Amino acid sequence: MQERKLMRVLAGESVFPPPIWLMRQAGRYLPEYRETRARAGGFLDLCYNPDLATEVTLQPIRRFGFDAAILFSDILVIPDALRRNVRFVQGEGPRMDPIAPHEIAGLDPSLAETHLAPVIATVARLRAELPAETALIGFCGAPWTVATYMIAGHGTPDQAPARLFAYRHPDAMDELVALLAEMSAEYLVRQLQAGADCVQIFDSWAGVLDEPSFQRFSIAPTRRIVDRVRAAVPGARIIGFPKGAGPLLPAYRSGTGVDAVGLDWSVPFSFAAELQRGGPVQGNLDPLRLIAGGRSLDEGIDAILEQLGRGPLVFNLGHGITPEAPVAHVEHLVERVRRG
Repeated sequence: MQERKLMRVLAGESVFPPPIWLMRQAGRYLPEYRETRARAGGFLDLCYNPDLATEVTLQPIRRFGFDAAILFSDILVIPDALRRNVRFVQGEGPRMDPIAPHEIAGLDPSLAETHLAPVIATVARLRAELPAETALIGFCGAPWTVATYMIAGHGTPDQAPARLFAYRHPDAMDELVALLAEMSAEYLVRQLQAGADCVQIFDSWAGVLDEPSFQRFSIAPTRRIVDRVRAAVPGARIIGFPKGAGPLLPAYRSGTGVDAVGLDWSVPFSFAAELQRGGPVQGNLDPLRLIAGGRSLDEGIDAILEQLGRGPLVFNLGHGITPEAPVAHVEHLVERVRRG
């Protein structure tokens, strides 16, 4: 069998038309997802149910034939495995018990493997059930991004609580980030060993950090994850997505050693093309163009294909798909990208 299209690009090959998948492609914009989630009960119940998590991961593949499926789970399963009382409140998002500096030393990762076993079971199920040509992507949250939720207990507009925590308690933040990096690396290794073709590290809040903090809390721990994963799984392919990193993206790529860099929609094409000369890039359609449809969507797709399509590119959104995205617009997106 010819190597999966996504994996060819992650190896540095230029493939046209490029492979396409969408962040959060299994989600609330799909009626079949909403029905499955209603059956699951709570959001975390869905994440930890291999039958239902497999089903919702497969739903967008059946409907759109994306070149890759991404494991259905959440970045906060790691703090959940640390018993931080993670819950998802309807209309408000994730909540957990905010962590204090003195509590970090008492965090116990010993139960994480057992706690996350259902997720690994889902990965194995998916690889067995996916079409042969479809790549399977595993993932984790980057240590900095996961830490921001653990410190505030919820998401905030600029993650000021975590930034203040890092300035006031740098040693405690280093300790927390180091623990999360160790746990995340082991988690990704298990996903790869269970059948994931590659993994993505989501640093959704990297863009709020100043340059020294970005080096300390985004690049350095991501590098530790990459090194540990590749030590256990030689040749493992890894995508890094430091949302909002902007001009720090070249430093992120060279400092972390990831195979491909995810770009949010604000990254200029000239900058993206220069970054692409050093290796594969992924992105970066504005998710709101997908909602708008019509000319706005077509112009966005065509610009990305024209500016980046002849180099190593994974076509994706610049952030996750939103619940308001019409299914017909996603169908059109896939068709137009594949038409080249």
